Amino acid sequence: MSYNEVSFEKRIKDNVKNYAVKNLFVMDMLKEFLQELADAYGMEIMLTDRYREKVLAIGDFDGYDPEAEENKEERIRVEDRTVGRVYVKYDKVPEERKEAAKRMLDASVKLIDALGNEVYMHRESASYIDELERKLGTRESQRKYGEIEDILTGVYNKNYIESKMQMLEQSETIPVAVINININDWKFVYDNFGVEKSDSLIQLIASIVKKEAKEEYIIGRIDGDVFLVLIPMAEDGEAEDYCRRVQTACQDYNGDEVLAPSVATGIVYKTNVEERLEDKVSDAEYEMFDNKLEIKNSPGYQERLRRGLKK
Repeated sequence: MSYNEVSFEKRIKDNVKNYAVKNLFVMDMLKEFLQELADAYGMEIMLTDRYREKVLAIGDFDGYDPEAEENKEERIRVEDRTVGRVYVKYDKVPEERKEAAKRMLDASVKLIDALGNEVYMHRESASYIDELERKLGTRESQRKYGEIEDILTGVYNKNYIESKMQMLEQSETIPVAVINININDWKFVYDNFGVEKSDSLIQLIASIVKKEAKEEYIIGRIDGDVFLVLIPMAEDGEAEDYCRRVQTACQDYNGDEVLAPSVATGIVYKTNVEERLEDKVSDAEYEMFDNKLEIKNSPGYQERLRRGLKK
């Protein structure tokens, strides 16, 4: 089933994993709201993303461990999925006002939940309608939020990079390096550590792919664990050097005790204007599988992949 054929109900259930606090709310306004709440009751408030990484703090949270058992959290949820967490310190709240402060916090979190759900439904509805229009042949200019950018990673989404491919073909640009980048054992991370860690792995790989790229590279996420990179007017060896840098950066990463990022790459070139980029994308995928087999059978790969199981 293609992306456009997924029912709206299933899309709403599945796509929420691509959203985070920072792309659901206007952060300046949210901070102002929480600041007013904190000032009114003397609370100290910290907002984190779903992975407990700090987004904003009102008060002193240096050395504060969100994962400590004694630190209770309020979850910001959209479509029954956690997108953010709120932590509060009541040390400076007068004893006689603590219960009122807690009730106000509960009400505020419910309000934020409702706003997040409204924003999410609006964006997904607009995007879904746009896709239906394109399917009916009423393709309009790329203009609405989420139509260009893959929300989870910040690279181009599949629809937009396909339009970029059409532009390259219409302009008869050659050569074009076509690179398939596939995350190795993403399913292993999903099965053993859950959706949040697997999402984090996708975001990590995307950040490496973007960091190692030049400004003119066209980067998109074309499947859950697959990125496509196009290099117009690629110089000799440029694509190969880029892939080596990406794979080295993955191998050298040690910023997480669970994640062991690794990618397989496949490279092909369009060198004739009569060739179709769509065919080259398939060829690059075929080349990627050869590289994947080599990497997964390399010494030490399985040990590095499974190191998180020992934690």
